[in-house]
Amino acid sequence: MSWKRSERLMETIKHYSNFPATGVSLRQMVQFGEKPSTGTLFRASQFLSEELPIRLAHRVQELNDLPDGLNEMPSICRVRDWYAQSFEELVELPRPTLSSEIKERLLRPAKKSGDKNLMSKPTQNPSIKTGQYRSEPTTNGNGNGNGNGVTKQVKGASRRYYAAADDGQEWPPELGAYNTKFADTLEKIKRRHDSVVTTVAQGILEWKRKRQRMQIDHNIQAFLDRFYMSRIGIRMLIGQHIALTDQRARNDPNYVGIICTKTNVQELAQEAIENARFVCEDHYGLFDAPKVQLVCNPDISFMYVPGHLSHMLFETLKNSLRAVVERHGQDKEAFPVTKVIVAEGKEDITIKISDEGGGIPRSSIPLVWTYMYTTVDQTPSLDPDFNKSDFKAPMAGFGYGLPISRLYARYFGGDLKLISMEGGGWTSSELIRSSRGMAQGNGSRKYNPFLASKAMKLKLSGQVSREISERRQVGDAADMFAEKGAGDGDKPWWRNVGMEEGM
Repeated sequence: MSWKRSERLMETIKHYSNFPATGVSLRQMVQFGEKPSTGTLFRASQFLSEELPIRLAHRVQELNDLPDGLNEMPSICRVRDWYAQSFEELVELPRPTLSSEIKERLLRPAKKSGDKNLMSKPTQNPSIKTGQYRSEPTTNGNGNGNGNGVTKQVKGASRRYYAAADDGQEWPPELGAYNTKFADTLEKIKRRHDSVVTTVAQGILEWKRKRQRMQIDHNIQAFLDRFYMSRIGIRMLIGQHIALTDQRARNDPNYVGIICTKTNVQELAQEAIENARFVCEDHYGLFDAPKVQLVCNPDISFMYVPGHLSHMLFETLKNSLRAVVERHGQDKEAFPVTKVIVAEGKEDITIKISDEGGGIPRSSIPLVWTYMYTTVDQTPSLDPDFNKSDFKAPMAGFGYGLPISRLYARYFGGDLKLISMEGGGWTSSELIRSSRGMAQGNGSRKYNPFLASKAMKLKLSGQVSREISERRQVGDAADMFAEKGAGDGDKPWWRNVGMEEGM
């Protein structure tokens, strides 16, 4: 039986869309630490049962209001219905009936809640304009919008995501049953939305063909940025809660849910290199793909979501290898070596990927961040049911790799920059200012396109003591375990997830 939206449901969605989304930081997510209790998870689920419908409602409203007939495209309507159906499932999920004693225990803070200095001062990401990725389709003008300002209302609400409950006694079985049912609902929603990226891309293609447009305009570009950034945040919350709830998963002292407190850059970079070379060999029928040289201190590690970093590295490497092969020809016996250099500063980790793929004209640099822009002669067909993972993209052709990767980088306070010298040449290193220095500037950086052949610079946040609001992208992740004084005996548990779980 197919799902159909009702007029009453759409009115409820419109009502929810008037509320602002609440930011949740990476720092708050890792406060769950070792295996969270039933009561603590229940409080988190109550926050998500209110927060996720608000975020889903924002997306439904924005999909409804898309201009120039884009909201009428079949694929766009399909995605809108997915969000509406997920909204309905969350708001209609019955909550357990609890006694007054249990309610009082849930509201009573634990003796050691780890809540001290929870809301540290956020820092502006200079790569992002105020309100650029706001969650709401429109700003309501009451100061509670999704700009870069931090209101007292949002601060208070965001505290509710992590709140350690009083675990002095056993919790009733109703709480555990609800936690399991809520996690199962989130898992179902997550699977439903696996192919959102490809389906929206299909909707854009449908619109371009109907309107006979070669490129999308600024308004649609801005919508896609907001939409996909919001999707990253929604899936981050969902994936983290599913991982924390799944008690069948094995223990790993370096994981809290899907967050790795000691993400090893060298290991992920080497894995991304191997995956990109494999895809390159398969696509071009090569015996040996262009070599990639990795220069990285094996001890560099920081708190991050491995799936996000893997995706960014894979997409940028895939882009570089394709450029090298097509520049020098598939029949070449030895290709120029692509270099990956990782540098660790006091506050930032910078990954530079340099190739000799010929670069692109300076006039084309802004276009590489445009969705659906590609230099491939023929765009491959998009089939959402064939490929439901954002990490299993073909070699090239959709024009989504770099724009989506930049969103992942900006999600936790970093950025992705492209520097090109048309015609080729050797890549030179470039200094990227620390987060502190960038925060004190005006947020604009000027690059000389003649500095290098092509350098993909992926600046990631790391090793800092400030928190990042995942809705505002205004700071960097903190080393939460250092502040909490976690010892060797602490055993955070996690769900054995793949890269796609971080989406």
